[in-house]
Amino acid sequence: MRSLWLLAPLASNVLAGAVNGSESLLWGAYRPNLYFGMRPRLPQSLMTGLMWFGTQDYQSISKTRHACDQGDGLDSYSWTKYDAREGGVQVIKDSNNNVQLTTEYLKVPGGEHGGSWAARIKGEPIDVDRPSRISTIFYLGVDGLGGLEMDTEEDDNGITGPISFSGSTAELDEFTVRITDGPDNTGITSGPHAHAFADRIDKTHVAGFRIPPGNIWQAKEHILQNIIKHANEIIAPYRDPSVGAPDPAFVLQLSDEIYSGSTLYAVQKFFEGPFQFEVFFESASSKQKLTASALDEGMKALTTSFDARFDEVFPIPSNYQTSNLESLKSFSKAITSNLIGGIGYFYGTSIVDKGFAYEWDQEDDIDSEDEEEEKGAKLTEPKALLTATPSRSFFPRGFYWDEGFHLLHIGEWDNDLSLEILKDWINLIDDNGWVAREQILGEEARSKVPAEFQTQVPTFANPPTLTMAVTAFINRLKSSPLGPSDQELGLDFGMGGAQEVLMKPAGDSPSTALRSRFLSDPELSLSYLKSIYQPLKRHYDWFRRTQRGQIKQYGRKARSRTEAYRWRGRTKDHVLTSGMDDYPRGPPHAGELHLDLISWMAFFTRTMRDISEFIGETDDTAAFIEIESAILGNIEDLHWSEENQMYCDVNVNDDDESYHVCDKGYLSLFPFLLSLLPPDSPHLGAILDLLHDPEHLWSPYGIRSLSKSHPLFGQGENYWRGPIWIQMNYLALSSLYKTYGAQEGPYQDRAKEIYAQLRKNVIDNVHKEFERTGYVWEQYDAVTGEGRRSHPFTGWTSLVTLIISEKY
Repeated sequence: MRSLWLLAPLASNVLAGAVNGSESLLWGAYRPNLYFGMRPRLPQSLMTGLMWFGTQDYQSISKTRHACDQGDGLDSYSWTKYDAREGGVQVIKDSNNNVQLTTEYLKVPGGEHGGSWAARIKGEPIDVDRPSRISTIFYLGVDGLGGLEMDTEEDDNGITGPISFSGSTAELDEFTVRITDGPDNTGITSGPHAHAFADRIDKTHVAGFRIPPGNIWQAKEHILQNIIKHANEIIAPYRDPSVGAPDPAFVLQLSDEIYSGSTLYAVQKFFEGPFQFEVFFESASSKQKLTASALDEGMKALTTSFDARFDEVFPIPSNYQTSNLESLKSFSKAITSNLIGGIGYFYGTSIVDKGFAYEWDQEDDIDSEDEEEEKGAKLTEPKALLTATPSRSFFPRGFYWDEGFHLLHIGEWDNDLSLEILKDWINLIDDNGWVAREQILGEEARSKVPAEFQTQVPTFANPPTLTMAVTAFINRLKSSPLGPSDQELGLDFGMGGAQEVLMKPAGDSPSTALRSRFLSDPELSLSYLKSIYQPLKRHYDWFRRTQRGQIKQYGRKARSRTEAYRWRGRTKDHVLTSGMDDYPRGPPHAGELHLDLISWMAFFTRTMRDISEFIGETDDTAAFIEIESAILGNIEDLHWSEENQMYCDVNVNDDDESYHVCDKGYLSLFPFLLSLLPPDSPHLGAILDLLHDPEHLWSPYGIRSLSKSHPLFGQGENYWRGPIWIQMNYLALSSLYKTYGAQEGPYQDRAKEIYAQLRKNVIDNVHKEFERTGYVWEQYDAVTGEGRRSHPFTGWTSLVTLIISEKY
């Protein structure tokens, strides 16, 4: 991609100084919970945001847009093109205010402090026959040590022309921010009592606030309070109904007061009809001035190169038949862009209770040396995290269960970005080996989470999906034409070099090189895997220690006396730690065993085997091979029900006897979903029968989470009791494509047939619902295929792009 490099060739010393392109990732739309908000990957620094409301009436200000909120009722909002190193384009459709906003964001490398950037906010009426009268507010604030001043001269009646700010922080050094109007804007100049407000009409209004460190995220409240206070002061003479109220655009204005020592500034504009304005952030060390024409050229280049690279990285194979190829391409670009545009930077404390345990977990004595003095919820030391987010509106924070799936997709587009994110997650692993399943870092993140879900417990796990990101990286290393061979990596496991190339480098720009440095440099990749190995091994050992299940206590017969697992932290009706919250389980019991968890542990063990092989930890490799064999044996011995012809959970009855808990659904498929079964497994046929049976899991829209014939199908919360989840369908498709349809076995042809049908069903339905509703969804109805719950949900639902391009 050449867009940024045309504007500002990247100096060689900057490239040399960036360990893996981190400099190009300093700035970003790292406030994904906002419709449009920028910040750097720095704990306390400059933060920006965009707000808007309609001025057609006085009520619209109470529905000011700022943070992504399903309650806003927007038609849609999504990045349509976005690259974390370059920038992108987002389209926001707000019919209630009759405006379509387009936000353009361009990163410009140069200098010594992460470069500069430019943004453009454009608006146009959705319905040209209706009024479109919009007030926008762009704010910027320094959230910690540093300073920020408005350089433009203040005016009590507002400002005409550009507005400039200058500031500095320790990490960003000196910088300027300029806000300029487009050439063809039309202000709101007519309306009731216009003559009385002639001095303030068609001007930009500002306000400056002294905000304590750590509170810039509350900018909306401070800004709206200022507008309301100002409005109440000037509207007093018009309260007589016979006089009539002034036009809202003349009243709902910032006060044009700047407090000394302000750390937050708001800039308000009013538009009628189409409009645009630009925001230029210029790092003083880059010594270049950004212009609207440069932004024009940069965005054209970015768009062209993004489209070309997307077609190369995520092509639509000829074997997929569609009546609207361009619509499918645009859809695939949007869900990928919104996943990457949904990456956020979070910093702050979290709440942890080291002493909490449910009664069926209280016999555990693991990691509880200081339990008595540690009991009760406490704030931790602040931590930082770069992470993708499942949903910008409903789940704008890091989720362990989701992140492994996110990184599969991100890694195909930008390998090194996925490694940056993975490393941040690895850095969260504590000395005992635990990492919280939800990363709720800081007050802003906590403000979006109900109080009962804010506290994390160090004995509670989550599916270890980060291991999928590690495995995907190793696979890319093996298949990359830039990197070493399988033999050089020590990763030739007898596959004869037949593995398909998963990723080819696209283009020849420095930006492209920054995406794949770890694929092209064996020393760098080896160093990276060595750096994450010990924390991952500590995490692996934590799982084996804290989530262990009981075998000999209940007289169970199994090849291994140690490899059995149970999720801690469940309640009577939920196993939140499993990720499949309300999926049917047996009653809580210290003796129960969970099929999904032992399957994840087999997958985790394989990953650790692969890494240890790569970095030369031969003793560990031998141990992991032995553990994997024991786990696979115990899946058969403990969890296969010959009577039900399916894999099941295990529980204990009142006589302390073991029995299988068999609820047909995703759980039953886990050894298949994670490719743990050999292609000639005698159980594979029964699994494929279950998966493909329309009376159970098969639907025209994807595989259901629970059998249609189950008594709990669609009941209660109906979260994992029927609805279709895309990440689980992705796992099924991956296993069918890479293992059971690719390798010889008695079910190979059937696996290929099911794969083709399932792939088309999933793609067609998610695409259809996107076209119908403007969103991709958290899950899809098990009967109708309609989108359900959180939206936009461009976390793991964006895996549809990988399904389209067959990247598993």
